[in-house]
Amino acid sequence: MTARGSSASPRTTTRTWGGRTPEQRRAERRERLIEAALRIWLDSGWAAVTMRGVCGRAGLNDRYFYEHFADRDALLAAGWDEVCLEVFGELSAVVAENLGRAPLDILRAAIARAVQLQSGGHARILLADHAGSAILEERRAKMLTDATDLLIAAARPYLRPGVDETSFRMSTLMGIGGFVELLAVWRAGAIDVDAARIIDHTGAHAALLSAHYLPAEIIDR
Repeated sequence: MTARGSSASPRTTTRTWGGRTPEQRRAERRERLIEAALRIWLDSGWAAVTMRGVCGRAGLNDRYFYEHFADRDALLAAGWDEVCLEVFGELSAVVAENLGRAPLDILRAAIARAVQLQSGGHARILLADHAGSAILEERRAKMLTDATDLLIAAARPYLRPGVDETSFRMSTLMGIGGFVELLAVWRAGAIDVDAARIIDHTGAHAALLSAHYLPAEIIDR
């Protein structure tokens, strides 16, 4: 018997299939579609990513595509965002792991990790040719500004007093943009050098730029 003034709470039953809830199965299908798109993208370029091709590779029928994505652009954007989040997470972890070291040493460690990520995995997608896709060109531009924000935030505790913020942002954006383009042509085989030389060259240029914004005693450490 239920006490006066209270009512029994209805039992909520979540149905499962194969030990997974409907929400888990939907999330798994979405991830399968994104992973299939990324594999096709790596193999043949973003333009080869089609709804039917992705569904075929993922082993899902068309209705599951539209369960998650309005169109191909939405899928490309989701794939890009997933890769970008993974790369930024890796680079943020490098910064966190090296706190306490000289700032140029931290930057070199981040450069080395960025170069390493280009030797395999989804990170190569960020340097591929995106011409012809408005959504990917927008994402690429945002990636550069987000990377600039990340580097500025990491560098801020080390800056000289009175640094011109606009100048620092422009220099950082130029440095990151140049690094991204260098990685792109290196991946394409237009520059025949090994990863160590890419890291050394980029690190040397970073040191030159840093001389305008960091105290001399920090640069000389």
